[in-house]
Amino acid sequence: MIDLTKNEEKIEQNIQHCRERKIKLPTFSQMQNPELVPDEIKDNLKGISLWETDPNNLFRITWKNEPVSKGGGFGNVNYMVIPSELSGVKAKIIALIGKWFPTGAHKVGATYGCLVPNLTTGQFSPSETKAVWPSTGNYCRGGAYVSSLMGCDSIAILPENMSRERFDWLNKIAGEIITTPGSESNVKEIFDKCIELKKTRDDILIFNQFEEFGNPLWHYMVTGPAAEEVFKLEMGPNSRLAGGVCASGSAGSMAFAYYLKQKFPKSKLAVSEALQCPTLLNNGFGDHRIEGIGDKHIPWIHDCKNTDMVMAVNDEVAIRMLRLFNESAGRKCLSHYGVDIEFADQLDSMGISCITNIISAIKFAKYYELSEDDYVVTILTDSMELYGSRLEELTMERGEYTEIDAHKDFQLLMDTSIENMIELTHYEKKRIHNLKYFTWIEQQGREMEELNQQWYEHETYWGEIFSSASKIDELIMDFNNRVDGK
Repeated sequence: MIDLTKNEEKIEQNIQHCRERKIKLPTFSQMQNPELVPDEIKDNLKGISLWETDPNNLFRITWKNEPVSKGGGFGNVNYMVIPSELSGVKAKIIALIGKWFPTGAHKVGATYGCLVPNLTTGQFSPSETKAVWPSTGNYCRGGAYVSSLMGCDSIAILPENMSRERFDWLNKIAGEIITTPGSESNVKEIFDKCIELKKTRDDILIFNQFEEFGNPLWHYMVTGPAAEEVFKLEMGPNSRLAGGVCASGSAGSMAFAYYLKQKFPKSKLAVSEALQCPTLLNNGFGDHRIEGIGDKHIPWIHDCKNTDMVMAVNDEVAIRMLRLFNESAGRKCLSHYGVDIEFADQLDSMGISCITNIISAIKFAKYYELSEDDYVVTILTDSMELYGSRLEELTMERGEYTEIDAHKDFQLLMDTSIENMIELTHYEKKRIHNLKYFTWIEQQGREMEELNQQWYEHETYWGEIFSSASKIDELIMDFNNRVDGK
């Protein structure tokens, strides 16, 4: 649960810290609807770059940034609708675009959702304590960035084999970088490092995205309404929202679909993972190349009872689509098959896990035999800005990308099947939920009572988490007023 117990002495200390650095904190309501952002902040943003380490950029933690690199204001949700020429299905796939967040990834939202309750209650003091961000990629980038905006030292923890772009950027922003063995699938090694740090350092607070409820809370309050807004904008008189689809990852992003299921009770939540590491699908394990979706465990913050389907995507398909979508021969091939050139030029808005989300949405549409009246929503968490080195590595490994390669890969996309998918029964959901025991009770020392509450007191437990947003907004507004001396 989210602890909102106040430490008044530390709150006053944090207020002074923010006053000295001219830091104001956005509320969930303002991130959901930037029209509520004060005019003074909007004026300040006119001269600030999207990735700049300026505290005003906290107010750009929203899906509604103007899609420019500097000086943009706010507008509508950034999204695209995947054409049937590319998806091969009749259903319309809406994809929210995360490229236009600061750092080029939506994880800044999750990190802010984790940090701000601790800051405004005085449970975390940026002048005394370093923020630790364990991650398989974008979360530690977002955490290091938000920390820098807050005038706080940060420690980023991530696997040593993640993309070069992540490390290059972190070297400029994070106070300290700790690499752990392995790559995307080696989450336990990250957890082990956190345990080690807890035992050896008393100047840190660890914000573990896999167990911090501020992560799904932010997506429930901000990503969910953004998805609803886009669907209502696109829908016609006979339209149906079939569901939300995304990779499991930390289990934070999927909360947008919890929100949609509240608003559209007939919609479903489908969660995907790499076929090479099918933990949800069949308790499996392994290594894979879909950066951004750490696995081999069930996150503490995953509402398993609210999940309707799990599926697995072959990482080789995602890697081949990376080339099809971004190489010149691939773009030419897409045009040959009727994909609009202007749309194809936007495909660099998808990183590797984003491509996996699109493939997952296609599988979902095929499984349920969706029609042209049906909509599926997914998320593009980041963009190719973080994966250019992967294209270089693929060229070295496999040679230049040819026209023949592109046509083969397009056919592979059209052949997307409904293999490796399970529509979950009550007990299949419980089977996935029970896997939490091994990571969180045995290894991480969480309480068995709370594990049971997540399942047997489902409505109360999860309802209290998502209803806490209004209380946090009140804390933020009070904090800001005190910073202003009111």
